[in-house]
Amino acid sequence: MAEWSTTWTWIDGSWHEGNPPIMGPRTHAAWLGSSVFDGARAFEGVTPDLDLHCERVNASAVALGLKPKMPVGQMMELTREGLAKFAPGTPVYIKPMYWAEGDGIGTIAGDAETTRFCLCLFEAALAPKDASISVTLSPFRRPSMECMPVNAKAGCLYPNNARAIVEAKSRGFDNALVLDLLGNVAELTTANVFMVKDGVVHTPYPNGTFLNGITRQRIISLLRDAGTQVRERTLTYADFLEADEIFSTGNYNKVVPVKRIETRDLQPGPIAARARELYWDFAHG
Repeated sequence: MAEWSTTWTWIDGSWHEGNPPIMGPRTHAAWLGSSVFDGARAFEGVTPDLDLHCERVNASAVALGLKPKMPVGQMMELTREGLAKFAPGTPVYIKPMYWAEGDGIGTIAGDAETTRFCLCLFEAALAPKDASISVTLSPFRRPSMECMPVNAKAGCLYPNNARAIVEAKSRGFDNALVLDLLGNVAELTTANVFMVKDGVVHTPYPNGTFLNGITRQRIISLLRDAGTQVRERTLTYADFLEADEIFSTGNYNKVVPVKRIETRDLQPGPIAARARELYWDFAHG
């Protein structure tokens, strides 16, 4: 039996402590994957871009053929109510979710009219300021819109990234760069990715094969406003092998530099440090 960190979940009008059972064997999402979610963060008394995460989960629901029922403002108010149940300063992951309860067309599709919502908040530590990771190239690739609902933060997309990180860890790496179907770099298995060359920041163009992360967009904006050139473009794995810096951005750990790619050691660089500093200033501002 899993041991959960401190967790509070709102569903059907009330809060429940721990990990309440919310799906049965006939629930469409439990056997055919019709679920979407989002992930915001509460840390050091702030919840940066919470509104954007709430907006995105509703958009993801529509993209997966579900019917979002929770207005953004109400979702944010529930989040504030739930956070009050944690000790002050607790780092919390904020996860709103939608899923289909009943079967729709041919049972393969979920019935949009049976869409359910829950909001799960759980204690989850942020990576420390001095954290860094090692990366390799994954043999697995990101799907395109023709293959999967990549325009949604959908639960059914994550087994592919899960097998990629498991394979990378089996070879002694912390994470992996995943290519798109054309062989260009898309993202890491758990976050968006940036590289630096000669003082210019480069990141894969959001071509529809990976989620254009909210933290990713925020970092691009903050760096540009601070005078750093950021280019969104097609990038190959060879570009990353020759980079001066590599760093990731994502909601779970915000900004984390790469210390090694394959056998090449990298020092966490000044632009990654600046990106993290800018984000913390934004979050607390």
